[in-house]
Amino acid sequence: MALFQRYPEQGKYFVAIFCRYSPIVYTLIAHSARSPVQGDYLFALTWRHIFYEMRGLEMRGLEENETNSFQNWLINMTAICINQANLPPVESINYKLQEASPPLWCYLEQALDALPPVIRLIVVMAQTFHWSPTRIAAYLQAEGDMFSPAQVQEFLEQGYHALENNLPYDIRNIYLGEEHDLSQLSEQSSPDNLLVIDSV
Repeated sequence: MALFQRYPEQGKYFVAIFCRYSPIVYTLIAHSARSPVQGDYLFALTWRHIFYEMRGLEMRGLEENETNSFQNWLINMTAICINQANLPPVESINYKLQEASPPLWCYLEQALDALPPVIRLIVVMAQTFHWSPTRIAAYLQAEGDMFSPAQVQEFLEQGYHALENNLPYDIRNIYLGEEHDLSQLSEQSSPDNLLVIDSV
C-alpha cells in the first residue's frame, strides 16, 4: 500500500492489491448480493471506494502486523459498501466484470476527471449514448454552446488522446495491451454508463 501512495502515477501497485485481496472482497459481497449481476456491480463500486480511500489512509495505524491490519481494513470497507449500497435494478446494470476490471475503471475515471469539462461531456456522450458528432453538436447548440460537428469531432480526438496520456502506462499495458485505441472502447469498458455520467 505504501508504494501505491508513493507512486500515484503507476497503476501496478493498486492492481497487485486488487489481485491479492479481491477473492476476499468478492466472497463477502457474493454472500450479501441478491443476484450475480448486482454482486459484480457492487464489487466494482467497492473497489472504487477502496481506491479513493487508500490515498489518504494513514500507515501508522496499520504498522503492527501490517498484512492482517490492512486486510481487516479492506473487510471493514467492504462491509461499509455492502451496508450503504443502493443498487439499481438488475435490468439497468450494464456492467460486466469480465469486460472491465475495477482497477481499469478507477484509472479510467481518474483520467476522465482530468479532461476539460466540455471535452469530458463530449467523450461521455459519444461513449455512453453512442451519439455522432452531428447529434452531439445539435445537443450542445441547444444548450448554448455553438460547436460545429467538425469541432465536436476534433474535441473527441483531443479527448481520446488526453485519456490515453492520463492513464498510467502500466494500466494501458495491462488492460488494453500495446495496441489500443480509446475511441473504440466498448459500452462495457467503463463499469457502468451511469457512473461515467457521474464524472461529468
